[in-house]
Amino acid sequence: MEWFRKARAGLARQEKREIPDGLWTKCGGCGEIIYARELERRSWVCPSCEFHFRIGHQDYIRLILDDGALEEYDRGLVSQDPLQFKDKKKYPERITAAQQKTGLADAVVCGIGKIEQRPVSFSVMEFAFVGGSMGSVVGEKIARSIERAMTRRIPLVIVCCSGGARMQEGILSLMQMAKTSYLLAELAEMHIPYITVLTNPTTAGVMASYASLGDVIVAEPGAQLGFAGPRVIRETIRQELPPGFQSSEFFLEHGFLDRIVKRTELKSTIANLFQFLCGPTSGVNDPEGLRVKHQELETDTAE
Repeated sequence: MEWFRKARAGLARQEKREIPDGLWTKCGGCGEIIYARELERRSWVCPSCEFHFRIGHQDYIRLILDDGALEEYDRGLVSQDPLQFKDKKKYPERITAAQQKTGLADAVVCGIGKIEQRPVSFSVMEFAFVGGSMGSVVGEKIARSIERAMTRRIPLVIVCCSGGARMQEGILSLMQMAKTSYLLAELAEMHIPYITVLTNPTTAGVMASYASLGDVIVAEPGAQLGFAGPRVIRETIRQELPPGFQSSEFFLEHGFLDRIVKRTELKSTIANLFQFLCGPTSGVNDPEGLRVKHQELETDTAE
């Protein structure tokens, strides 16, 4: 059948259309293939199962702060190589590669912003920078962010996303846990509110220090949280772990979280919490107002 052969030949001559890279994305929750533009419009939350994709520091700044504006501080702090550490690469080479990849000097961005007109000291971690690991620079920048909250008497917000302490700096990275925890104790003594936002993942030394010390701790749905990884825990205790172990839902059920908050509701939730803890925006710098609000909160909790 000549007509059929001609038709097949015509089909064979058609050019194959290439799908541009990054146009479609597979959901890590339900496996659905989603148009990337639609995901971006929805703040990288799956429209079918509400799986929260990991996003970068700039996305959280746009989502949480008024006009997506942050007055950044301490941008020039850069990690050194105190231990002359080398595995497959030298530590300075890893830092340089991470800086080129992310455009950041290290794994956290800190500064002053506003949430519904309320000034806040704001820090957000970047997982793409060596797994959001905490070295001396991250610890120092977090410490300075806490000190700015104390000096200006404004609330503190830290968005956490980290694989933990940076092994290339050894004990120096672990010392950041003590430094940041001490300053947060001073912040609490001054009755200045501190809210932590836990995203996927928040683990190890970061989880064991400033990530778990907030006056209010919220987390995104489905975030992996904890100190050690599931495999390490399983091999240590030699027991099977319960389903959903180390998920934010598991943490909420067992009292380690105050609330699970969808990404699109983070800003309004934080604003409402500060409205309760601090009172009206006009009174945010009033030490007496902060003290009274905290006393009310402590009384309510005790009852």
